[in-house]
Amino acid sequence: MDAQGRGRADNIDPADQWVLNPDTGEYELRLSASAPQSAVPGPRRAASRAAAPAGASGGARGRTAAPERRAPEEEAPERVPAPRRKRGVPEEPANRRGRRPVKKKSKAKKVLLWTGGVMAFVLVGTAGAAYLYLEHLNDNITAVSDDGASTGGFSKDKAINILLIGTDKRTGSGNKGYGDTDSVGHADTTILLHVSKDRTNATALSIPRDLIVDIPDCPTTLADGTKKVIPGQDGVRFNTSLGQEERTPSCTVRTVTELTGIQADNFMVADFNAVKTLTSAVGGVDVCLAKDIDDPDSHLKLSKGTHTIEGEQALAFVRTRHSVGFGGDLSRIEIQQQFLGSLMRKLKSNDTLTSPTKMIKLAEAGTEALTVDSQLDSITKLKDLGLELGKLNVKNLTFTTVPVLDNPAEKVKATVVLNTSTAPTIFQMIKGDVSFTEVKQKAKESKSAAAAEAAARLKGTKSAASAVRVQVMNGGAPAGSAQETLNWLQNDEGVTKSENAGNAPQELSNTTLEYAPDQADQARRLAAIMGLPGTALKPGKSVTNAQGLPTMTLTLGKDFKGAGVSLTAATKVPDSVQKSTADKVQCAK
Repeated sequence: MDAQGRGRADNIDPADQWVLNPDTGEYELRLSASAPQSAVPGPRRAASRAAAPAGASGGARGRTAAPERRAPEEEAPERVPAPRRKRGVPEEPANRRGRRPVKKKSKAKKVLLWTGGVMAFVLVGTAGAAYLYLEHLNDNITAVSDDGASTGGFSKDKAINILLIGTDKRTGSGNKGYGDTDSVGHADTTILLHVSKDRTNATALSIPRDLIVDIPDCPTTLADGTKKVIPGQDGVRFNTSLGQEERTPSCTVRTVTELTGIQADNFMVADFNAVKTLTSAVGGVDVCLAKDIDDPDSHLKLSKGTHTIEGEQALAFVRTRHSVGFGGDLSRIEIQQQFLGSLMRKLKSNDTLTSPTKMIKLAEAGTEALTVDSQLDSITKLKDLGLELGKLNVKNLTFTTVPVLDNPAEKVKATVVLNTSTAPTIFQMIKGDVSFTEVKQKAKESKSAAAAEAAARLKGTKSAASAVRVQVMNGGAPAGSAQETLNWLQNDEGVTKSENAGNAPQELSNTTLEYAPDQADQARRLAAIMGLPGTALKPGKSVTNAQGLPTMTLTLGKDFKGAGVSLTAATKVPDSVQKSTADKVQCAK
């Protein structure tokens, strides 16, 4: 609803009707275009659903204003009507003077202003800001089914994982001139955004569009409401997880889960228009170039130095790749991350937070450009998510990329494959909610005697790998894991006195290694080889192997991720993995 919808004069910008209350730190709606404001707006009061009592004056129907004390003989300016109380929120009790106490709020916490993904990342923030505006924003939001691919939605008391997808679909004004005009909309830019449980840090993990992956079978709800299972494909580009063969965003979610082991709570999707409209809404984004760029493919032409870009120029910037780095998609990801860091800083700045016009433009632009899963289909839900994410400091937002290598099967390098030496560590850190930045963490490890005892089990002498006797059982790991582990232990790690004992009597959540007291040195060696934490070691008794000798029992639980994949949570990003934080200014090279 706009100003005209409330019966006001024409040509009134809705943004001009919002004023900042310095006492509460919130914006309040001014319905009168001509009446002067009080110097210091008074505290809010709850709205009444009933008609105003006789004799009430000033304000809209059903609203009352708290009385305001003023100096004698001072002419009282016309009051600014208080905004309506949200449904379901009880009115706060008045104090002795008949006025409610005013609570001051931090500007940084009152709205979400977040970014992520060249087409989708920024939408988290703008959608959160939308709660300042009118309910018609709900009509801007497009929601599609997650088809059971996600966790069912984020939780306020858990870490949050949002999959942000930017498509290359050329819909919208002026976008047909960019490349493939007939694109069905592939997963051109994809970022897995992980926000820690304590909201002190976050990681934005870019997934290269040309990464070779296995796409699983995807139960899918099509545009006409019918359901079908779209067959999976092995050894294909990641970007085909969306659009190809009628695949929807839920299939991209399943593909990311298959790749990383991390299941998204929600997803968001947007096309080219998001970058153009959102950068214009904030008045442009500052970017830095270490050299002149003239890229006819992306239509970007900028000189060396710092520039403020928006609209078409901003879209050209995030699409350029031939003129930066090595000229490929990985170089484009780096420049996109630099852009997002700058946009993040702009969104968090007071210049944006204190501007009603910019906030409303962001709300409109964000919700119109946004497609979300059905768990985020309203402004209220987006606001709740926004308030959680808005607690983050930009210096603790890390941008990084899935570690990859050139595809060895290609003579002309066009695709990449997973770097299996470093990628599992990155995935494990995210899944384990480990920060990629040097933030001051609360002590997460228990100081109890049990925790100290578990750590002590790993200390002491270790036997040689060839002296380790162990039987391997499957207690909840994927089928074939026991034999896979046995082959790896014997052929790669020299644990030749090992055997496959089949399935365990019952499934276990966590992998365990049971051993007799005189086998502790063997247990420590096997723990070091497999990356087992002290809690996985269970002093007990040995069993007899096929040769009649005492042997330990290794039971692979549901947490088992594969032979050679450590079960001890990583605490440091591998040195070979590039990363940056959103608070640092970087220049594209």
